Amino acid sequence: MGLRFYFGASGAGKSTGLQKEIIKRSMEEPGTHFFVIVPDQFTMQTEMDLVREHPRNGLMNIEVLSFGRLSYRILEEVGGDDRAVLDDTGKSLVLRKVAEDIGEDMPVIGGNLNKIGYIHEVKSAISEFMQYGIGVKELEELTEYAKKRGALYYKLKDLGTLYRSFLQFIREKYITTEETLDLLCRMLPASELMKNSVVALDGFTGFTPVQNRLIQRMMGLAREVIVTAAMEGEEKNPYKTDGEQQLFYLSKKTAADLIRLCQEEGVPEAGMSSCAGNRPGFWKTGKWCIWKNIYSVIRPCPIKRKMNPYTFWKLPPPERRYARSV
Repeated sequence: MGLRFYFGASGAGKSTGLQKEIIKRSMEEPGTHFFVIVPDQFTMQTEMDLVREHPRNGLMNIEVLSFGRLSYRILEEVGGDDRAVLDDTGKSLVLRKVAEDIGEDMPVIGGNLNKIGYIHEVKSAISEFMQYGIGVKELEELTEYAKKRGALYYKLKDLGTLYRSFLQFIREKYITTEETLDLLCRMLPASELMKNSVVALDGFTGFTPVQNRLIQRMMGLAREVIVTAAMEGEEKNPYKTDGEQQLFYLSKKTAADLIRLCQEEGVPEAGMSSCAGNRPGFWKTGKWCIWKNIYSVIRPCPIKRKMNPYTFWKLPPPERRYARSV
């Protein structure tokens, strides 16, 4: 058991190095299960990359999943809640039904729910609440805190009313996609697939509190958890968070949070792999020319201090900025 990081700049080869390691280890350890967890939009591309890179052009003990598909995969094995999963469209329909029933109790946002796109925005807000573990009680505390903020207070109050009614409506009928991760956290210890497996998380800039709890459970069950994070090689301490204004603050915060969870779980840290000096792909292609030209120094424009306005506005933007300074 252990936690390991892949650090490196964008285009430095973190994903490529991780995929090569997973392929090599999967061939050396055919009895070990490897989970590669990536964001939803990257699952197919990552699977294609692994198949192309694999010497046998196939994946036997490697699975590429998102967090959502991982919950389906594990719950399919161990069983669990038999309620229907409510997707985004289902949530919008339920919210519209609930809003019609309690419209009189929402004086501020109740009159806007018939506007195009408004239900979608409310659904997104409720989904964010669920992802970050904000329940009705926490929302009530936030509403009380904003009591002196006028319109914000009344909007939060109406949103809390709608949120409470939404949860009551789906309590015994449906389970949302955000709640499946909480269910997975409870059912994960019963999974034989996860025990002594290798879990790799690639392509994430950060994790929600629910995902952090799930990763903590994985640390205690899996043989190793590997995480990639975008960070320059010159960073002396990748685990120390500086200020929010720093370029790699999110990566450092993610690493620091995972180290803390690792210590709470009593799992040793296996170290880190750096891709600082290795820049395949991106830097060896024509994209380097785009990068270089975007950040190149603006060339001086041989113009006079006094210029006709018509001539000034005919100049390209870079030379126009230079003309203002002379």
